[in-house]
Amino acid sequence: MSSQSDSLADVYLSDMKRILNETVLDFWYPRCIDEEYGGYMLGYDQQGDFNGKDHKMIVSQARMVWFSARLHREGYGDGQYRDAAEVGFEFLHENLWDTERGGFYWKTDRDGTVNKPNKHMYGQSFGLYALSEFYDATGDSRARDLAIELFQLIDQEARDHNCGGYIEYFNPDWTPITEGRTYLENIEPDWSEKESEDSVLDPSLKLMNTHLHILEAFTSFHNNIGAKNSGSRLQELLHILTCTVVRHNLTACSDKYNSDWTPKVDDEEFQIVSYGHDLESIWLTMEAAKALGISISTFTDLYSELFDYSLEYGYDDQHGGFYFYGPFNKPATNQIKAWWVQAECMTSALKMYTHTMDEKYRDVFESVFSFINSHQIDWNNGEWFSGISNDLAPVGRKGAEYKAAYHNGRALLECIAELEAM
Repeated sequence: MSSQSDSLADVYLSDMKRILNETVLDFWYPRCIDEEYGGYMLGYDQQGDFNGKDHKMIVSQARMVWFSARLHREGYGDGQYRDAAEVGFEFLHENLWDTERGGFYWKTDRDGTVNKPNKHMYGQSFGLYALSEFYDATGDSRARDLAIELFQLIDQEARDHNCGGYIEYFNPDWTPITEGRTYLENIEPDWSEKESEDSVLDPSLKLMNTHLHILEAFTSFHNNIGAKNSGSRLQELLHILTCTVVRHNLTACSDKYNSDWTPKVDDEEFQIVSYGHDLESIWLTMEAAKALGISISTFTDLYSELFDYSLEYGYDDQHGGFYFYGPFNKPATNQIKAWWVQAECMTSALKMYTHTMDEKYRDVFESVFSFINSHQIDWNNGEWFSGISNDLAPVGRKGAEYKAAYHNGRALLECIAELEAM
């Protein structure tokens, strides 16, 4: 760990760039490109070998379009990341997009044959995120037009005009699914080497996680393309993420809500705080506020209290890093260190440090970076381990439906930009 007098950029910038290149870019490119059918092949075991899982789901396909386009926009490579982004965009456009009714299907076979046609806002949000970034990086008008169409569809078909936020689950024709059960594995990690089936969830619920990613997508859309009402919709989401989903007696967020936004806490399984989502929400709402021209100082006290809660209950004082989740006002019960949690918490800590200059956040940034560098990264085979157990053993796969280059790749790009700005 550096001395407090050292510049963070001097200490960490070259390491961040090395980790990005050697453990993310060198792992995923070109192995992720499906030269035969288009899109990306994302199923890899812990050693980095293809595990035969070749279906293509909107969330992970869109995330790789977004990441490849962002790399190109920031000047990485010599055109290969634009090429990679175009491969993914074409698959989104030609195979995952519903040309008759609009919106993205949930999942296809490798060759693009649709096998799960329902539409979920979680998937639509990443589709919009990818289209907005791809347009910003390439100027491709097809992406702009598709993004505008998707934003308008979301506004027309999914917006809850009575209670705010968005209905989450739809049939292919955009009729809402609000009863029974529906498929959506809306939890990031899968620690087993065995392919999981999509979870079945109560479709009447509204999820903090889904709305966080709608906010993320609307921020990018509002910045890069925009529409008549994109600012007002982003403003509503900013309110939801900084007020509605916050349990003010905890100053932490819970994930599941009834359709009227009353918290779903009638069962112990819903009385859970996800530390990674809370800290990811800090920096994503910072970006939303900037897009709207709102000072992020408006939210400083909230951010500080959210951070303090996760530090108290979800932070590993012995080894560094953040656990996955835990019950209200109690220590973490799931003590796996997920790759995406470390990525998002590292990013949030650095942005909180540059916002407040409070050394507490510098210390957290350095500690999480040290944990990632020492334990989360697979320096032999590339990429980051999906999870690290309490005895510091790696668990999970290198690539899966929710594990590609989005969380760690984005975190490294964000931290590099933050350090360079210093």
